[in-house]
Amino acid sequence: MKFNKENMPKHIAIIMDGNRRWAKAKGKPAAFGHKAGAKTLENIVRYANKIGLKYITVYAFSTENWKRAEDEVNALMMLLQNYLDEYSKRADSENIRVKILGDITVLSQGMQKSIVNCMERTQNNTGVTFNIALNYGGRDEIIKAIKNIAKQVQDEEIDIEKINEETISNNLYTAGQPDPDLLIRTSGEIRLSNFLPWQLVYSEFLFIDKNWPDFTEEDLDNAIVEYQKRTRKFGAN
Repeated sequence: MKFNKENMPKHIAIIMDGNRRWAKAKGKPAAFGHKAGAKTLENIVRYANKIGLKYITVYAFSTENWKRAEDEVNALMMLLQNYLDEYSKRADSENIRVKILGDITVLSQGMQKSIVNCMERTQNNTGVTFNIALNYGGRDEIIKAIKNIAKQVQDEEIDIEKINEETISNNLYTAGQPDPDLLIRTSGEIRLSNFLPWQLVYSEFLFIDKNWPDFTEEDLDNAIVEYQKRTRKFGAN
């Protein structure tokens, strides 16, 4: 390990980009890339737990991803469901807590059952909290938070004049968690793609020109080293 264990980020967010182009470069269908990406994710989350990260949040499926080809979406959903079912089985041995960020109400009953089962099985684990952004959209998350707060004002549970940043944060999917210290995006793309717009306002960004299936433990180490070289000012001089 090259990084300083005393200056670890508590929360790392990852946009796992490049599964499809990785598969295309090998003459394979998109599903092949997504399977390889899932294996990479499994390794990285296990390693994140090993080195003591408290939270890791990954962008698995956005609200915009429904626009992709139906066969790709179906294959990806099946992969994600199997992934969650496997995590449920390994819950006790890996000590990883799984949480889903996003609107799961539009997902299949089977997927919803797998999500609930996985979160319940892992809820008392004390290792890394593994957030999976699934059917997630940042603007949609903020709209839902606004509606929740408006309802609380309507029901006279809170005073409109008392609404502040903490109020917003407490009504997001990540309520109770620290904002990401570091965002990593693979594949060389340089944008957020509607991912955690509220939570990432003061995060450090790192864009890596490598497709997600090729991302390694060493890459995560190097990302942490790069993070530790930076000075976070949060708007101060």
